[in-house]
Parts: sequence; structure tokens; C-alpha cells
Amino acid sequence: MEKAVIELSPNALRVLNRRYLKKGESGEVQETPEELFRRVARAIAQAERLYNPAAPVEEWEDTFYRLMTELEFLPNSPTLMNAGRELGQLSACFVLPVGDSMDSIFEAVKNTALIHKSGGGTGFSFSRVRPKNDLVLSTKGVSSGPLSFMSVFDAATETIKQGGTRRGANMGIMRVDHPDILDFITAKQDDAKLNNFNISVAVTDAFMRAVDEDGEYPLVNPRSGETVRKLRARKVFKTMVTLAWKNGDPGIVFIDRINRDNPTPHLGDIESTNPCGEQPLLPYESCNLGSINLSKVATEGHIDYGALGRIVHTAVRFLDDVIDVNRYPLPQIEEMTKGNRKIGLGVMGFADMLLQLGVPYDSDEACRIAGEIMSFVHEEARAASVELAAERGVFPNFEGSVYDREDGVRLRNATTTTIAPTGTISIIAGCSSGIEPLFAVSYVRANVLDDESMVEVHPSFEQVARARGFHSDELLKKIAEKGTVRGTDGVPDDVQDVFATAHDITPEWHIRLQSAFQKHTDNAVSKTVNFPNAATVEDVEKVYLMAFKTGCKGVTIYRDGSREEQVLNVGQTVKKKDPGAGIATTRPSRPQLLTGETQRMDTGCGKLFVIMNDDEYGPREVFANMGKAGGCASSNTEALGRLISLALKKGASASEIVEQLKGIRCHVPYGMGPNATLSCADAIGKALERRYVTGAAAAAAGAPQPQLSLVEVAQGACPDCGGSIEHEGGCAVCRHCGFSRCG
Repeated sequence: MEKAVIELSPNALRVLNRRYLKKGESGEVQETPEELFRRVARAIAQAERLYNPAAPVEEWEDTFYRLMTELEFLPNSPTLMNAGRELGQLSACFVLPVGDSMDSIFEAVKNTALIHKSGGGTGFSFSRVRPKNDLVLSTKGVSSGPLSFMSVFDAATETIKQGGTRRGANMGIMRVDHPDILDFITAKQDDAKLNNFNISVAVTDAFMRAVDEDGEYPLVNPRSGETVRKLRARKVFKTMVTLAWKNGDPGIVFIDRINRDNPTPHLGDIESTNPCGEQPLLPYESCNLGSINLSKVATEGHIDYGALGRIVHTAVRFLDDVIDVNRYPLPQIEEMTKGNRKIGLGVMGFADMLLQLGVPYDSDEACRIAGEIMSFVHEEARAASVELAAERGVFPNFEGSVYDREDGVRLRNATTTTIAPTGTISIIAGCSSGIEPLFAVSYVRANVLDDESMVEVHPSFEQVARARGFHSDELLKKIAEKGTVRGTDGVPDDVQDVFATAHDITPEWHIRLQSAFQKHTDNAVSKTVNFPNAATVEDVEKVYLMAFKTGCKGVTIYRDGSREEQVLNVGQTVKKKDPGAGIATTRPSRPQLLTGETQRMDTGCGKLFVIMNDDEYGPREVFANMGKAGGCASSNTEALGRLISLALKKGASASEIVEQLKGIRCHVPYGMGPNATLSCADAIGKALERRYVTGAAAAAAGAPQPQLSLVEVAQGACPDCGGSIEHEGGCAVCRHCGFSRCG
């Protein structure tokens, strides 16, 4: 049994150590990266015996091991984390049905918790839930509507958080003709709500025609099937676009186009997707995803299609084997998944491939290469599935499917291709994420552990700069301040063209690339269309319309600076947490559990108890109680505590509050000298100073792993390590430590 030597970057090792390698009860790492890949390869290869007791299992194990250790292909994160371990849940994405009854809704909540605990993400359609204020016959009351139940799913996800290895992630979808659609569209304009959801509107072809013709369209009560009223389509569309411009939600999915590509319409309509939108699934269906590293098949200016074909065929077999060794969280999911045997083989490292070929991302040639590459991957994946069908049989629900005709292709898998976001697995593979462009050519990475920062450079750019003779530390720092080489003196024009970053590329080029891949993909394509902060609502509207007209199955946009957790403004650095330092944005909703301390302060009005609580960003709230004194002193200190808490929530720092409160005098001071309290306000200020400016909490800023203030997160800093956050395919990922908002 061979043992490979894996060339992993420092980032890859960091991410593997933090999130993937087996750990003991006290958190110590218990396996090497090589042992992880061996564990996964051995577990997946066991499926071979199900179809042939004499199968060369060890040979397939070695083949799968080489595929992963050479970083040519990696499966989705749950497979890397759980294969060969007790949990054994290997799927990344699930869709659960949400019916129009309490039993159905809370059954879905329970099942969501089980899936999140096992490391998966969930998608739901809330289109079947009757609208708010609709009649409930069983109670003679009225319905609270789907939005109220979405908050229940959100709270359950917040509680589970997938055991700390993968964060809970949900997709909420509602049809555009649901009576509560306007409430749904605006559901996330408050940043404190539905933080564990991406939301998308399921847009129909009829609605898009009404937008084009400036006509009305009907809203239909899902309980009765009756039209309740009509809305002007352009007004609804404009509302969707405006909210997406504001904070990225909602996205849109073109639900009729998705169902035209539904391979098993006899089993029902597709109503929802997984959390990042690239995998449409039937209720109770799950899918196993994996991605090919395209940077490994571009050599000396050309694409090695022989190598790519080999990788595709091995990866399809790997993913089909995953279906059989998987341990499913629900029997209904196992039945539906094994019935259709959908797999989603995609790609990553596309931007790196273009760099190796010397082709700008925003070019007709890049679109041509995208179509050529994905057409090849799709055809070879189909061919591999046909071979598996001859060896193992077609997928059980084949009869009645779109392939079930006299001249139809006989497939092992109902779908074979998907373009997924590849956040952490692309870090392990050492390549660019999915089909996204580069985030930055050069940028400043802060290190929150030693309060230093360093300039990071894309290795391909550094290689070109040295070979062409224009490399210098000063130039790299200049580029890091902008994050792009375009418009930079000292960089040749052809190099500026090739090394395009996400914000160099116009939104139209993002859509053109997405469309080029979608034409040759069974499922959907996960891609973020990046906009500069100055983009207008009309710019976003243009992209939504373009996505529909060019054959995309959905679209997700992100306008720089439109969320609190936003893309790093290159050139900024992150410093250690200072509990007394300023915070420049509103905090999210109050968590259920806070930590803090109580200080007793003697004042001229009596004993004052100052209660100070912290959240993950620092000082959060203050309560000031005046014992049993009652009267004005008690009410004034209570009011002062409320105002301080509000100021902290809105961004004031502890040191700023201390500065305002200390020294205020009243007619009854207490004590003498520096320890005297001049008033109740002065006492509160001194309590805050002891805790946050000069005391233990301030000293904690030098602890080994300080947390970041909200302003640092808002500037694009990862809350785990201080690295930069990138938005891709409806997700936010730190490529330094692997932190992800969607798993």
C-alpha cells in the first residue's frame, strides 16, 4: 500500500489541523493529513465489495488516495471529516419538505437539527405554508405565516451550530406568487434576523414575462389554490433588486428552468436548493459533491485533456461509492438519495488555470475555455456513469425518468455535474475557489497573535514578476494597498490584463462566465457577482435580467460594503482586540448567554451594584442597581445603565464612556482621595474603567487568541483569525483559517 508525500501549503495545514483532522477529547490532533486521506480512501473503497466480492478494494483505495493526495480532486467537507469515522455522514447538502401543518413544520425542524448535527446544510421551500392571517380551521384562528416559522428554523440552527466543525447553513425559498412574497423579500433587511439563512425567490417564467411587459401577475394562496390579489411584476422585481443591492439577499432562482432539467419529474417538482443554490433537490434528497482542481491539468500553456478525463472517471466512481458507504441521518433521505444516486462533480482552480494559460478572466477566450472545459467534464462524467450503469445497474428510479426512452442513455446517476463553492477544500488543494476570479493579487494579512502583518502575494504573480524583472517589495506593497495590479505603474499591460481580480471584472463578465459553465452542467452553478460599493440598484437589475436571458438557473450578488461582514478593503490591517477601543457598527442581536462581573461601588446615595456583561466582541451591556434606595437615585442609575448599553450596542467604546462619566460630581460624594466616588455616574465610569481599561478584561487583550471587535469584522476580518473574508456563491470564507459562514 503506497504512501504519498503531499505538498500542502501552510494555509492548507492550518485548515486541516483546525477543522478536519481527528482530535482527542482534549483537542489534540490524532492523525496526519496523509492518514486523513488514507482513512477517506479506505472507507470509500469498501463500496466496491457491494458489487463484486472479489473486487480489488486495495487497488481502488490506492487510486482514490492518489487522486486526493495529488490534490487533483477533493470531495465535499463532510466526506473528508467523517468518512471512516463513527458519524459516517458524508453528504453536504439536503432538502427537506415543509408542509402546511404544525406536524410537518416541526418534523422538519427536528430533522434539520439532526442534519446540522451530522455536518450537512439544508434547503427548504416555504411556498406551501399558508399566508399570514389565513384561516386555520382546526383552531378557528389565523395563521402566523411562513416568516414566523422561518425564525424557528433559524433559532434551531443557531443552537446546533453543527457541533463546532461546520456552521449551520440554510436556504429558504419562496415562490414569487406566494401572498407573503413581499414580507419574504424584505425579511433580511434587518441584519439581526435570519442570520443562518440565505434566501432566494423562486421566480417563474410567467413572472419574468410580466416584468418585461410591465404587467400584473397573481398571488395564489397555497392552501386553497385561489388567487387572492394581483401585483405589478416590475414593482416586486424592483423590490427584490433593491434589497439585494442593500445587503445581498434575496437571490433569485429560475424555478421553471430548474424543473425543465429535473431528471425525475415523475417523482415530483423541485422546489428548493441547498444553502448556496447550486444543487436543486427533491424533498428528502441529498447530494454528494466533489471538485476537480483545474490548475493541475494546465501545463506549459495547454490543457491536458487526457489527465482531465482520467480524473473525471475516477472521481465519478468515487462519488458513486460515497452514496453506498454514507450513513444517512433519516431513512427517507437514504431511500431518495439511493433511488436517484445524484452526484455533483464540479471544478475549482479555474482562475489559476487561466493564469497558467495567460488568458484574462474577463475575455471572450475565457468564456470559450469555460465552455470547452465544462463540456468535456460533463461528457466524460456521463460516459463514466454509463460505464457504472453497465457494471452496477441504472439508478433505481430510472423508469419514468427523462432517460427512460428507447434511445435514451442508461445512467448510474440521475445527475453528474454541479459547480459548487469550494471554500475550504480549495484552500487544502492550494487553488482558487470554484470558478471565481482571484480575490486579490497581493494583500496585507494581519496576524492577531503577534500584532504584526505581512504582504501576501499570489505565487503566479510573484513568479511572473521575477521572470519579467519588475519584482520589488515596494511594488508588492503598492499592489497590496489596492489589491489589484490594474492601473499600477511598473506592471506591464499584458500582466495587468491577465491578473484580474473580482472587483476588476464587470458584473456582466461574471454572468457571462457563469452562463458558459451552466450550459454544460446538470445541476446549477454557484457564483457570486461582485459589485463595487458605488454600484446602483439599476446595475443589479441589469445583472438579474442578464442572468435570466443567458440561461443561468439563479444568481447571487454581493455589493462591497453592503453587509457588516464585508470584504476586506485591501491595505487595512487588524490589531489586537482592545476592549476600550472604538467599535464602528451595530452589534447583532443579543445572544442568550453572556459573561461578566458585578462590582459594588459605595456612593453618597448608598451601595451601587454595577453589572457589566460581554459578548464575543467585548463590552455589551451595563446594569446599575442602587440597592434598596428607590427614588430618583435608583431610577436615574437604571436609566444610565440602559443608555450605556445602547451606546455600546451602537458602537461606542468603553473608554469613550468612561471619559464621559468620570469626574461628574453631585452634592453627596463618598470617600476622599483618588478612590472617592463623586457621583453615581462617576462610580459607574470607574467600574467600567477597572474592568475594560485598566483591569483584567483589558489585560486579556494580550491573550494568545484575542477575539476581534465588530469594526474589524465589518472591515472584512475573519472573526476566528483576522484574515480577510471573501464572498463566493452565497457564502463567506476566510482562506487563511478556513472559517466559513455556510460550512
